[in-house]
Amino acid sequence: MGILNASPDSFSDAGIYRDESARLRRGEELLAAGADLIDVGGESGITIGPAVDPREEIARVVPLVEHLVELGALVSVDTYKAEVARAAVEAGASIINDPSGLVEPELARACADSGAALVVTHTRALPKHKLGDPRYADVTEDVKRLLRARVRQVRSLGVEEERILLCPGPDLGKEPVQTIEVLRRLEELHELGLPLLLAVSRKDFVGALVSRAPRDRLAGTLAAVAHVVARGAHVLRMHDVAEARDFLKVRAALSGELELSPRLRLEDELRREPRGRVRSLRTAKEASA
Repeated sequence: MGILNASPDSFSDAGIYRDESARLRRGEELLAAGADLIDVGGESGITIGPAVDPREEIARVVPLVEHLVELGALVSVDTYKAEVARAAVEAGASIINDPSGLVEPELARACADSGAALVVTHTRALPKHKLGDPRYADVTEDVKRLLRARVRQVRSLGVEEERILLCPGPDLGKEPVQTIEVLRRLEELHELGLPLLLAVSRKDFVGALVSRAPRDRLAGTLAAVAHVVARGAHVLRMHDVAEARDFLKVRAALSGELELSPRLRLEDELRREPRGRVRSLRTAKEASA
């Protein structure tokens, strides 16, 4: 799942994709990099600003959804607002990725009415709010308990079980140590019997471990990817799609999961860096020194 931010204050992509055309190109890049689906978000989860008006959020995400669907892409929309969810599915979105723990139950009805899938996420924090000192007697048990309750709720609102995915909510209402504890015990979430979506890309818990800013957390993110895949994650929500696919392909080859052709060879043009690219890298390095 490639991440396409359509908000100007994303913790990771703020200021890079400033207008609709840049965001459209980014969506196309994610598909070319091998994303199986695109997750479009029109409101950042950062807690230092107010919530986005639903009309503004719709204006940000709907053109992207329509364009990506025209390209044949499977599209998810990251929102907790029922009004935005309805506009998104009308534009062709197949999944609503609700990061709020269903703060607006009407959002589940929007999925039920349209047949869209729904990602149910664990968090004890309200949207755009940060829990100052989150405390759990057992954070993993809390994840399981809340997700079970929300699954019962969304099913009562008409969402079919085969259209529900679960996310344990890394960093959402959790300190880094609490997120890590949940991920260490990720296998326990399989007892809920539904597919698991993991959003570990560039997360705070990775930054806390490696002391790096969001765009410098790729190595830490891939370590987290290795961990959650080994424990049965079904969907990975990623910023760096090409790198994640490369990582998983080599991992699968070495583990024996990927069947190899006896004719596997490295193409000659890939044996060394092109001269022009080497010069560009050298120039960039000298300019930054």
